[in-house]
Amino acid sequence: MDKKIVKILVAIIVICAIIAVVVFAVNRSSENSNNENTSNEVNSEENNVERNNETVANDTNEVLNEADSEDDNQTSATSNTLVVYYSAQNHTEAVAERIAENLNADVFELVPVDEYTEEDLDYTDDNSRVSREYEDESLRDVELESTEVDNWEDYDTVLIGYPIWWGIAAWPVNSFVENNDFTGKTVIPFCTSSSSGLGQSGEILAELAGTGDWQEGHRFRSNPSDSDIDSWTDSIQ
Repeated sequence: MDKKIVKILVAIIVICAIIAVVVFAVNRSSENSNNENTSNEVNSEENNVERNNETVANDTNEVLNEADSEDDNQTSATSNTLVVYYSAQNHTEAVAERIAENLNADVFELVPVDEYTEEDLDYTDDNSRVSREYEDESLRDVELESTEVDNWEDYDTVLIGYPIWWGIAAWPVNSFVENNDFTGKTVIPFCTSSSSGLGQSGEILAELAGTGDWQEGHRFRSNPSDSDIDSWTDSIQ
């Protein structure tokens, strides 16, 4: 075969090989570009989904928070009755909670800074705390954790509960009564006692307060039945 023809064939083969390599490279580049674009589109869609989910979650939380806020406002705005109580041995607390439930009232517990122990409340011991406080009135100024009620001015009716100590209201109640203005409020005392009656405890508290329309109170046994409490709350509504 002529050498010139051989050279031409070799050149053609080389050119074809080069063209094949170029075509292959172009196709690979195109595939990579397409894959990259597809990946970017998927990532973009995933990011959009995440952002939408976050938006929905935020909107949901906002709605729930607004609903909670409205509920709180309605509670404080519609409740005009308050049950205040001091309970030494949980008897008055049980009665107060039942009264509050029946009257749809708010509750405020009076808690001494220096709480009474079981030994402090042993009135048969002349050296116990309550016995010493009974004998010496200067010791009856019992400091409370708080005497300030939120939204006090919104309450029209205040019920004050306490155990009876030596025929009068347990003196931790005195600090609350002396530190609040009952002007324009109806005040109803109630007490718990195993044997003593209400006595003049309500009148004494009214004198300490100096303000408010104080009504006749009610005495409950130390462990009254729900029906006893219900009968009384029905009578004052």
